[in-house]
Amino acid sequence: MLKIENLSVEIEGRRILHKVNLHIKEGETFVLFGPNGSGKTTLLMTIMGFGNYRVTEGKIFFRGEDITALPVDERARRGIGMLFQRPPTIKGVTLRQMVEVCSGKKNDTEELAGQLRLNDFLDRDVNHGFSGGEIKRSELLQLKAQGADFLLLDEPESGVDLENICLMGGAINALLQKDRHHEKRTTSGLIITHTGYILDYVEADRGCVMIKGKFICRGNARELLKDIHKTGYQECAACQR
Repeated sequence: MLKIENLSVEIEGRRILHKVNLHIKEGETFVLFGPNGSGKTTLLMTIMGFGNYRVTEGKIFFRGEDITALPVDERARRGIGMLFQRPPTIKGVTLRQMVEVCSGKKNDTEELAGQLRLNDFLDRDVNHGFSGGEIKRSELLQLKAQGADFLLLDEPESGVDLENICLMGGAINALLQKDRHHEKRTTSGLIITHTGYILDYVEADRGCVMIKGKFICRGNARELLKDIHKTGYQECAACQR
């Protein structure tokens, strides 16, 4: 579903990503670990097509189409959706209006919101006065409404309490069709995490560690997380996987 070849990216003249290669199959969930400032969010923002992230080398393919030069809205229309680590507050736009824009219809907004316990938030401005967990649930609600086929999840557990992360884990599993046999899943995901806590709730098929804009090692996501907890990210640079 997603294929990245030799991707290098600059922000304001400073290179952040260095020749990144990544293939994610249809129905696959891939998790990317790494310390803060390693380039994880830059990778997601580049895949989504935000303008401050300048591709200096390489290509991004989605379902076989070269989307490297496509604007954000065209990538969203093709089925790529993103949960932001720190989404903005949008005053003057209610969550209901946002969900209706994402879904293109009005008749299922209440039902979708109920799945994430957000009915009482629908007529409030997007994220205005929301807690950390409520903001992340709001982001998931928008993704559900969009019906995206490829999910970019930027530290979904960040700033979320235990009750909310349990609810979010269930919603993410539903979005990624974890109730289906692996071969029957059609939604893929790229999850980035610093702590790895999200893996207590969402199963990943493969994982990789990113340090200083480069992929250092790949393997089973839980085994990688176990090694990270044991030795820290400093030892990942010497990993021979």
